[in-house]
Amino acid sequence: MAGTFAQIYIQIVFAVKGRDNLINASWEEELYKYISGIVKNKEQKMLAINGMPDHVHFLIGMKPSCCLSDLVREIKKSSNEFVNEKKYSKFKFQWQEGYGAFSYGHSSLNEVIAYINNQKQHHKKKTFKEEYKQFLEKFNIEYKEEYLFE
Repeated sequence: MAGTFAQIYIQIVFAVKGRDNLINASWEEELYKYISGIVKNKEQKMLAINGMPDHVHFLIGMKPSCCLSDLVREIKKSSNEFVNEKKYSKFKFQWQEGYGAFSYGHSSLNEVIAYINNQKQHHKKKTFKEEYKQFLEKFNIEYKEEYLFE
């Protein structure tokens, strides 16, 4: 019996353009449901999603046939339109260019899910910029400071 068998877990992180605090607690749950719906419609599995007023984290179980950059592009484009059509923000809502994608093994899932679910508590001690740089350093991703944030 031939087949493709894979377990690919990716945490995706991206910010509101200019890292503005535009995601309001009154509608963030709707945004997360909308993003989760896109992930499901693209036949991927949402394992956790949460964020702060200026950024979002989510963990997906991804099939090997999925193109991550296409998925993220669709999530950002569609969720931009969703927020603006619903007039959730009095300012034009837009995600910043780029994103972070970090892979994990199955044994790390509970820890990553807890980390995502505890974003509000976590960011009482650490800024998004500090957090993001820590991810890049933890995963040995080279970067230039001047290109990190708009």
